Amino acid sequence: MTLDDLRVFVAVCRAGSLSAVARDLTCTQSAVSQHVKRLEKEFGVSLLERHARGVVPTPAGRVLAAAAADGIGGIDLAVRRLREQARGDGGTVRVTTGATSVRHFMAEAVVGFRERHPRVGLEFRTTGSSSGCFDALAADDLDLAWITLGEAVRGIEQRPVVALPWVLAVRAGDPLADRACVELGELATAQLITPPADSTSRAQLDRRLAEAGVELPAVTSVADWDTAVLLAGLGTGRAVVPALPGGASGGVRLVPVPGLPPLTVGWAVRRWDALTPLARAFADTVAEHCATLGQVPAQGSSRAARVRR
Repeated sequence: MTLDDLRVFVAVCRAGSLSAVARDLTCTQSAVSQHVKRLEKEFGVSLLERHARGVVPTPAGRVLAAAAADGIGGIDLAVRRLREQARGDGGTVRVTTGATSVRHFMAEAVVGFRERHPRVGLEFRTTGSSSGCFDALAADDLDLAWITLGEAVRGIEQRPVVALPWVLAVRAGDPLADRACVELGELATAQLITPPADSTSRAQLDRRLAEAGVELPAVTSVADWDTAVLLAGLGTGRAVVPALPGGASGGVRLVPVPGLPPLTVGWAVRRWDALTPLARAFADTVAEHCATLGQVPAQGSSRAARVRR
């Protein structure tokens, strides 16, 4: 059994396809299959089940894939740090997050960080969801993920930074545009625009509405909060979104929805105590920038909690 065997096996489990991994590695499907067969011979159990649309891990395969992904991610990170130390350069801080998070939460922080650390690179990898960020952290040599915090995830430590109140984005001239707030029951009176059904923010929204006995009408789901606000401004519906830094354009009004608990966003890492000093410095810079924007700090979001625990 080799480290490459484990890398290939994890890739196959994530892709659900031997041929897709073969294309990514520019090798034959038979070569990919040999990696898996070596592992199956090593452990004496079947690790993959083959179906018409590809492969899925067996129960034993899921155990191995989860452990291997954690271990490989840690090894890759250690190798990168050792190489940076050997070169004596500043290295790179690698961050995964959603498409609009950099603009809303990190723009000024990036500028400030680069001014203080001009030799340090910043690499951003866009991911469509918090679960995608978790997968990227586990599988790649990434330092930080900016996410919507939710349920605990095995092998990932989450740290809150800021709490975002929910608002209803409506077009200027909408009957609700000049209201001081919107009650939960009023959300069921019109076409709504919400986060996708498989997102952390949508899950929290649905849970709170269910607790309040509110059943939503048919909704339009969009991949990011900016698109939701844009569609609300076009008059295609009312968007339930968190109050992001920067507010909204002149044609959109953001009406508070106090019945919804704030949405907490912040950092996720494999291990806080294993972060490089530069990654910690960037995490702290972003948190400080959020504070200057007037955002409400999330409970437990002290500087020490964020970057040193």
